[in-house]
Amino acid sequence: MRRRVVILALVALAIAAVWLARRAGPHIAPGSALVLDLEGEYVEAQEVPIFARVLGQRGHPFAGLLSELAKVERDDRIATVVLRVGALGVGWGKAQEIRSAIARLRERGRKVVAHLEVERYGANLEYYVACAADEVYLAPATRTPFAGLAAEYFFLGGFWEKLGVEIEVERIGAYKSATEVYAGKEMSGPHREMADAILDSIESQFVAAVAEGRGLTATQVRAIIDQAPATAQEIAAAGLADGVGHYDELVEKLGKPPIVKGEDYAAVDAGSLGFDPKARLALVYGSGAVVQGEGSITRSGEPVLASRTVAEALLDAAKDPEIDAILFRIDSPGGSALAADHVWQAARKARESGKPLIVSFSDVAASGGYYVAAGADAIVADPATLTGSIGVFVLRPVVAGLLEKLGIGVAALTRGAHADLYLASRPLSPGSRERLRADVEGIYDLFVSRVAEGRKLETEAVDAVGRGRVWTGEQALERGLVDTLGGLRVAAVEARKKLGLDPEADVALVPYPPPKPLAVQIQEVLRGTLAGDPLAALGLPASLQSALELLAALPEGSPLLVPPALVEIR
Repeated sequence: MRRRVVILALVALAIAAVWLARRAGPHIAPGSALVLDLEGEYVEAQEVPIFARVLGQRGHPFAGLLSELAKVERDDRIATVVLRVGALGVGWGKAQEIRSAIARLRERGRKVVAHLEVERYGANLEYYVACAADEVYLAPATRTPFAGLAAEYFFLGGFWEKLGVEIEVERIGAYKSATEVYAGKEMSGPHREMADAILDSIESQFVAAVAEGRGLTATQVRAIIDQAPATAQEIAAAGLADGVGHYDELVEKLGKPPIVKGEDYAAVDAGSLGFDPKARLALVYGSGAVVQGEGSITRSGEPVLASRTVAEALLDAAKDPEIDAILFRIDSPGGSALAADHVWQAARKARESGKPLIVSFSDVAASGGYYVAAGADAIVADPATLTGSIGVFVLRPVVAGLLEKLGIGVAALTRGAHADLYLASRPLSPGSRERLRADVEGIYDLFVSRVAEGRKLETEAVDAVGRGRVWTGEQALERGLVDTLGGLRVAAVEARKKLGLDPEADVALVPYPPPKPLAVQIQEVLRGTLAGDPLAALGLPASLQSALELLAALPEGSPLLVPPALVEIR
């Protein structure tokens, strides 16, 4: 009997030891160097759906990266963090959040070293992230001409004209120039004014960050940009890097510390580092085009802000007694007006539950992406987040010319004064055009009223910063469209304040809705296609491809809440 008790006790001790070892994660020696790969796509989602990966998506959850960096802040066993920076599929907003996380590591006494391993031209964003480190090293074959920033806009009006297709347009606001991408032939004056202002804002943030990171003045940085250093040696000679060498040479330079790989460090439990949450915050994602219905990914595997799915997540979180506040993380260029209003209503009801609702903008929260956030307790945006674009437009293709070119006859019969709204074979009558215009104006007035109510502004003030104009986060702050600058971490601080907690108190982020079972993911994909993205095969520029993908995902012939252009600054 005693022997059996001893055996059971030993088994129990063994189980406990295994459990404690797993909880603590891998053995990490004091003075270790953690090596993290920073490359690829980072998405605003709790996980990249399995079948999205099958369709070629190789993204990583962005919150997961921030969580790993936050763990290192607490882990005194890690003396050095080596960031191997490759080609990054993020915008300037996410890049700023990575830079902020690097700054916090340095404040906690961690030495951060970046090894830049990029071969594409225009790797400004990757360098922008890397120069937040204590030291920057370049792989010998790196060629990233440091030649400033550029944004490119395409206009398809002439293309449709050659096909015999006329695009009828109704829009509110001179800056709602999204229609120019699809129906125009050149950039209008207001569009150029807005595009220049956005580029100026991002450029000033970029130059200031490089100057701070490398101990230079803004004037010196701009002079280096004009020299356009291209090779790794030229970049280092200009003072933008501390040396050139391969990764293994860098490890030697660091004194060959014990190396911990990022995938191994992921097994370290935050609880073993003293993480003790005082509140639970629901993390609701609103990523991708705003569309009606349910779902989480498009046919090509990209995230989608489906109105019913996101609305239910907000309301479920509001009703959950274990949830103390809600973080609504938005990375969306907008889309359907009806879907946006559905999510706005759910956000308002969630806020009325008494739980704080804090919105965090990622790379973009424009038009419908801004609409859904308007009723929150507070809005937090990164300085470079593309924000606002309060405006509406309708595109209506008229294919009479194309049908004639193809030798296709058509007969159109109508009943009702404005039934020609449903036809694609002829232009609208003056009366129907006026009817469509009134519809667009009605949606715009509703949009303005939602923002005015949520932001506690006069409708005239909202209209003055609306009319389709896109702002960066820092510009939006000056105009009352956001409350605070920062990323997801700052949004969590705002939630703590609303709850009366210490701004640095530990909180747990709980994804809403919870991860979907594999069977549901398969069902979602089969509703679309397993063939992948047909536009990708055309080799179109990324910004134009994204604009066409967005338009294809949205309802035809109805008012749309989409920004003037999907800006890609490189």
